[in-house]
Amino acid sequence: MMQTEIPKLLLDNKACYAAMQARDVRFDGRFFCGVSSTGVYCRPICRVKHPKEGNCTFFISAAAAEAAGYRPCLRCRPELAPGSAPVDSTTRLARSAAMIMTEDYLTTCKISELAAKLNITDRHLRRVFFTEYGVSPSQYFKTQKLLLAKSLLTDTRLTVTDVALAAGFNSIRRFNDQFKKYYHLTPNELRHKGRSIEKNNDRITLFMGYRPPYAWDNLLSFFAIRALPGVESVTENTYRRTAVIKKGGTFYFGWIEVENLSKKNALSVTISARLLPVLSQVLARIRFQFDLNCSPEIVYEKLVAMNEVVPNICIPGIRVPGCFDPFEMSVRAILGQQITVKAAGTLAARLVAAVGQKVDTPFSELQYTFPQPNRFCAMEGLIENHLGPLGITKTRARSILAVASAVTNNSITLSYSANPGAVMEKLLKLPGIGPWTTQYLALRALGWPDAFPHTDYGVKKALSDRSPQEILQLSQNWSPWRSYATILLWDFLTQKLEFEKGSCSSH
Repeated sequence: MMQTEIPKLLLDNKACYAAMQARDVRFDGRFFCGVSSTGVYCRPICRVKHPKEGNCTFFISAAAAEAAGYRPCLRCRPELAPGSAPVDSTTRLARSAAMIMTEDYLTTCKISELAAKLNITDRHLRRVFFTEYGVSPSQYFKTQKLLLAKSLLTDTRLTVTDVALAAGFNSIRRFNDQFKKYYHLTPNELRHKGRSIEKNNDRITLFMGYRPPYAWDNLLSFFAIRALPGVESVTENTYRRTAVIKKGGTFYFGWIEVENLSKKNALSVTISARLLPVLSQVLARIRFQFDLNCSPEIVYEKLVAMNEVVPNICIPGIRVPGCFDPFEMSVRAILGQQITVKAAGTLAARLVAAVGQKVDTPFSELQYTFPQPNRFCAMEGLIENHLGPLGITKTRARSILAVASAVTNNSITLSYSANPGAVMEKLLKLPGIGPWTTQYLALRALGWPDAFPHTDYGVKKALSDRSPQEILQLSQNWSPWRSYATILLWDFLTQKLEFEKGSCSSH
């Protein structure tokens, strides 16, 4: 029986039904369809027989559908639907709140504390959240936990108890009650209906959907060129790295492996079992690193005009390569100031070998985790005495310590859920941090889709050595997706240099 009070959402029912009939992948994750005759809600790409239009109610989020009393479809699996990449201030605020919740923040704080973290009132948070998702923050968070649990039950052999804990439920009884209330099945009953495919006890594999097209080869190539020895590796279709995540006062160490399943429009994500206590944080970081919330058709429509500046530069499905650890990216950005990517990688590898922590993995090339802020803050005496022998200049060493100290004392929050403008302003006040570094971090560590390092060497070379002012003015045509434009420029330059190198070697 459906609840009588359904959130009022601004969706065109006829347009949604037409998109659902077409099973258009571009609408996957943009809305969900609740079917009154079955009590189930689906993605618009679901392969089941289409319900009658009169039986359909459309929602802007899975949480809104569940708030109206619908349970998720077992075939199309709404938990795999991709998200979106908004830039509107109100939308971004709601998305930031959602990302913080995804990072397991609400297991240790209340909605009021979440609002304070975002520097807004409880009332305003609830207002913008309902506008974006059609439900309250608490309802949204509950849905996310249930969907994660559903995915774990379907795709892994974890015990029901382990599933409950990994999904953020502190009480097994509460988990069972909530699951049965919303999905009309017990966790064990759902498992019997689904497939348990995971065979190894030391790892789990989950699937994360994205909206095609997805320029996976470009993204993987970007990571490959910058892969940090000992911490990251890239082989053909696979990205691997070590991971360390702090929760409370405990550090959890492990590894991840990501592969693209292009026929399913999803990434296969394998995670070491030791990271289960921080699973939601791991998945949130992977979602950001691989830009799974992007709406590629919107980006392409805006940036296709770049072809008038540089022929054939704009390709469909381009993604911004984010990062798994924003602090790690900050240190690597500092090391990369005014030197080549290769030279920066050499310095970072020395730093990891000297300061990072050893970790056991099934992969011989992955041996260390990147040092966390506390490792730098705990160094006695001048930091340049520790980092100088590695070839790191005094200025860069002190910049690294300044960022580590700011993160440790919470004066700066390096996160894709933070306000990028506020964080960039604070970063600029730290020693040795300039405009290029802040723009680069906004692009790769803060998730800002309109970052643009207009003084970057690669950007200038790709745009035929225009002046920084000319480049900045030109870039206004690509706003609010200039982070994507930057990646296109860097990719173009890389391909150009490889072509020129190949041409020279053939003579």
